[in-house]
Amino acid sequence: MTSPFQHSAAERDAAPQFVLPLVVRIEREAPPERTDALETAARAVLTLLSDERATAEDGEWAQPVHDWQDARIRKVVRRARGAEWRRAEALPGITVTGRAAEVRVYPPVPLDGWPKDLAKLQVSGTELDDPAPPPPPAAAEPVLWLNPEVTMSAGKAMAQAGHGAQLAWWDLDAAARAAWRAAGFPLAVRTAPPVDWPALASSALPLVRDAGFTEIAPGSATVVADHPALRSSHA
Repeated sequence: MTSPFQHSAAERDAAPQFVLPLVVRIEREAPPERTDALETAARAVLTLLSDERATAEDGEWAQPVHDWQDARIRKVVRRARGAEWRRAEALPGITVTGRAAEVRVYPPVPLDGWPKDLAKLQVSGTELDDPAPPPPPAAAEPVLWLNPEVTMSAGKAMAQAGHGAQLAWWDLDAAARAAWRAAGFPLAVRTAPPVDWPALASSALPLVRDAGFTEIAPGSATVVADHPALRSSHA
């Protein structure tokens, strides 16, 4: 199953633009690890896409999700702590928790129509680290492979991981989607070994190319979504 939205780039640009807000909780004394935050952001996007409020014809989020996917698929990650996070949690959305990371995802909003309590949050400077290299992905685990040649802030990488997860979701059939959701959307986000990236990027697996609105050049390949259910169909 591919994206239900097959408009040209010009048509998508001409459509009203929406953005999917994500907020990561970064407390000063206990920030999450980078990989945990990236994986949690990807799972947050999948959780929203599969939520009945977004998928049901009369769901309260169905129209904004449709309008967002019908234009450019923009995601913006902001950060919050303390009272900022409590205000962010009070707005309609879904909080997804990783090993320690917390990410809240919201129904899409117009590009210039962010809720006040989210608009005040910072975008730039979302920097997180892994204290040790993450372990290899588990066998048969879906993996979002990051381009080793592209440098991104944690916030930017979270948005790109979310986009990779979304492309995989679009390509899966109904049975594979249901199985992934029932399992709690297990996935790993890893930087691809440089020697492996060319083959991944040239495969038929879903590939994210950034629009170039922030940080990196337009058209940059950032993520390959490697889901086991897609490997045979995209071979």
